[in-house]
Amino acid sequence: MSAEPVRVDRRHLRRLETIEQIVDVAVEVMAEFGVGGLSLAEVARRMGMRSPSLYGYFDSKHAVYDAVFARGWRSILTTMTPVSAGVHEADDLPAYLLVYGRRFVGWMLEHPVQAQLMCWRPVPGYEPSPAAYAPAVEMLALARTVFATLRERALFRADTDVDRLLRTWTVLTSGVMTQQLANAPGATFDDGVFTATLPDLVSMFLAQFGTTPTHQR
Repeated sequence: MSAEPVRVDRRHLRRLETIEQIVDVAVEVMAEFGVGGLSLAEVARRMGMRSPSLYGYFDSKHAVYDAVFARGWRSILTTMTPVSAGVHEADDLPAYLLVYGRRFVGWMLEHPVQAQLMCWRPVPGYEPSPAAYAPAVEMLALARTVFATLRERALFRADTDVDRLLRTWTVLTSGVMTQQLANAPGATFDDGVFTATLPDLVSMFLAQFGTTPTHQR
């Protein structure tokens, strides 16, 4: 007995494609006018549709912000998952943390609009919905697993609280990203003045939490 062919709802697919296009254009508008300067009328104009038609896809400006926020965290989660999976084979802790930090900060610098919305509060009155925030929670859980695993492997001091490790690391990497975006947003990770401090910051981090002097490079 042959299986029935899967029916494709072409209207649903077209709707999903349009939603993705709207989010792309919204990011372009925010890149030009600032994250807080998003205009749905401008998005509609660039999409070649009337403003009321846009509300058939997003019922408010905050809903568009939610879509950008969620997409950003899903993307960083996809980016960080492979390097996170390598935690079990990471014997050179300074090298591993440099790769881990570079991957995170590098993504943020390549996506400055999303980075501002994800990590700062550039839009008065906007807070991500629980659904939009879910990928961020998942990313935090993944990062916590990484640091817990490193501690279990005796690469961090056993008496160090995992949440303290994670908070300190978050301040470290977010600080590098924030300074770079605030002062030279067009620079790449390799060209950045502030990103160049990451090796020194990792050494300071390991001097505080590492287990052996060999981790303090």
